[in-house]
Amino acid sequence: MTANTRSDESGIDLDDIGTNPTANPSFTDLIASRLSRRHLFGLGVGTAGTALLQACGGGGGGGTSFPILPPAPAPAPPAPTPAPPAQQAPLKLNFNAVAKSLDDVVTVPAGYTASVLYRLGDPIAAGVPAYANDGTDAPATYDRRAGDHHDGMTFFGINASNKWDPAGASRGLLVMNHEAITPLFLHPAGQTVVGGVRTVADEVLREFYLHGVSVIEVNKVGNTWTYKQDSSLNRRVHTLTEMTFSGPAAKTDYLKTKYSTDGSKTRGTLNNCANGTTPWGTYLTCEENWAGYFRRIKANDDPKRSAKEIASFNRYGVASNGRELWATVTPDTADNLYGRWNTEVIGATATDDFRNGHNTYGWVVEIDPFTPASTPKKRTALGRFGHEGACLGPVVVGKPLVWYMGDDSQNEYLYKFVSTKAWDAADIGGGIAAGDKYMDDGKLYVARFNADGTGNWLELKLGVNNITSGYAKYAFADAADVVINARHAADAAGATKMDRPEWTAVNPKNGEVYLTLTNNSARPVGGTDAANPRSYNDPRNGIAQKGNPNGHIVRFADAGGNPAAVTFTWDCYLFGARSSASADVNLSALGADNDFSSPDGMWFSEAAPGLLWLETDDGKYTDVTNCMLLAALPGKVGDGAAKTITNVDGGTTATQATFVGKAPGTDGLRRFLVGPKDCEITGIAESGDGRALFVNIQHPGEGTSDIKAPISHWPDGGTSRPRSATVVITKNDGGLIGV
Repeated sequence: MTANTRSDESGIDLDDIGTNPTANPSFTDLIASRLSRRHLFGLGVGTAGTALLQACGGGGGGGTSFPILPPAPAPAPPAPTPAPPAQQAPLKLNFNAVAKSLDDVVTVPAGYTASVLYRLGDPIAAGVPAYANDGTDAPATYDRRAGDHHDGMTFFGINASNKWDPAGASRGLLVMNHEAITPLFLHPAGQTVVGGVRTVADEVLREFYLHGVSVIEVNKVGNTWTYKQDSSLNRRVHTLTEMTFSGPAAKTDYLKTKYSTDGSKTRGTLNNCANGTTPWGTYLTCEENWAGYFRRIKANDDPKRSAKEIASFNRYGVASNGRELWATVTPDTADNLYGRWNTEVIGATATDDFRNGHNTYGWVVEIDPFTPASTPKKRTALGRFGHEGACLGPVVVGKPLVWYMGDDSQNEYLYKFVSTKAWDAADIGGGIAAGDKYMDDGKLYVARFNADGTGNWLELKLGVNNITSGYAKYAFADAADVVINARHAADAAGATKMDRPEWTAVNPKNGEVYLTLTNNSARPVGGTDAANPRSYNDPRNGIAQKGNPNGHIVRFADAGGNPAAVTFTWDCYLFGARSSASADVNLSALGADNDFSSPDGMWFSEAAPGLLWLETDDGKYTDVTNCMLLAALPGKVGDGAAKTITNVDGGTTATQATFVGKAPGTDGLRRFLVGPKDCEITGIAESGDGRALFVNIQHPGEGTSDIKAPISHWPDGGTSRPRSATVVITKNDGGLIGV
């Protein structure tokens, strides 16, 4: 997501500056394994032959102590993991690469058609008028309109009985996140702010509704996809929707507010970024940059807070007037519609105000799209942080379920949750009740990547891995404290800081997991490590862009092909770069047809197993091209080689050993789509037969400063205000997309 979607009222982008003050060891400080890397990769990761994979989209645990040693020499080249049994002819990318572009259009390859399906403000209930797109639409209708900033997305095929049918090819529920808003385009002349205060309550009400999630029925008639405005299954979930808590933090003092005096529920979800699914047929929406919405002026509030509370606020970045100034609306309503965004101490106790309001956000939220009246549930066992997504791993009857999750901020971590209960296929279609069974009890882990290409999953549990009441930076009290302050727990355990860990995706061919690392401006030369190995300067329009501005993708294989394993092996699959960059920056040897920057969204096709879609959220290469979607055919962990690269910034030079995956070439990676001006490409799903690809175009023209002169007019054209929208891409001959 671009910087100005994440900024608070002072213009500070917490993703760019981060809130991780720890000095957790970098990989070059960790001892090399006594096992050779070749032997480790020779152990393999197993195959997915016995697994059903619902796409998103051996050794000891985390108590090991690593002495600090000098940097190790470059490791031996890795050996590829064993290939799974041949089951079909190898996939081939069957389209000509789309050229880079700065035009205000969506460009797809010849032989494909991209059609606009669902735009900001589109009505999803009978009787709601078409969107005027000029700020005059009645605020009371916005709970039945498309939200803004379309993001993570899943297609649920449905049959004639309105039940889930994963193979559904012509009718389904499209469920998508609405991450944030572009305020300038939502009101007649942007937000009305007088003296730092929002003075028009109806404007804020619009904004409340435009966050959250859409559930819409979509249908294919002939070759055309449309959404059904009057479907009984359509639904909006937003910041006013009541939700309950489950898991270790539910009904604890940490979640008590004036709205819920027993800590059992809250109102709403927001900043919903990437997503996830469950094998029983529900949708997971993930709360990412929630912290910036809350008002907390430190000078006012710190004197009323304990040292622990202040440490928690600081670690999550809750310290501003609120990015949309929602808490400033006066007078408030009887149910504190606006005041609930003020997380300062005001009343006598926690049940007299919203001092704990911030703790009610930052979770993975489960929604049953097939039951419109159902209450969403925030699953606290999966931890509280800046959730980018929750990608379901291999699903095998009799084995635990696993979800992989990135924490999207600079120098944050990669997590996974492993259920206690083993999967029982009888729970398919079980709705929220099935979620109670699998998502409320399990083990939460954070990743440590070692310099030799191995890794450890460190359990986040009271009493292990330094997560104790004696931890100097945060004294943990109980299990609820651990999940609510998962970032502090990960710090204590010694997790590895990553270059903005975002989407995760699981390769259905071999069960390996991919993680996008969008960029990191704070990665200095000399401060790199094996899995975050680059630090360089990539000027844009003559302005320096230092650190790792173009991002990369790491992949890993849990030991033995077991997602519940506590060790893994890894390498760097792909590096973003300008094709003209030096060999120590353009490590994947990208050319004009596949160079890119800032990977973000990522998803493996289910209809064409092994086909990976990559989406960009870029502000670093946009002097050359708008954001894009690329198709990839990745290999496997260890298919490349060990490499020592030289990082240079001015007069500073340092070397870094790492593992670089096989260069993809244009046979393994090429550009499929380029979006309109000033947008992000994010959110992706396909119909059950793989012959329709749904892609979200987020915040076109977002950098506009003058409402009379928008940077973009997409998708409506003319002089219209731009609108986030979903496009559906089909192949003119009716074939599978991309291959």
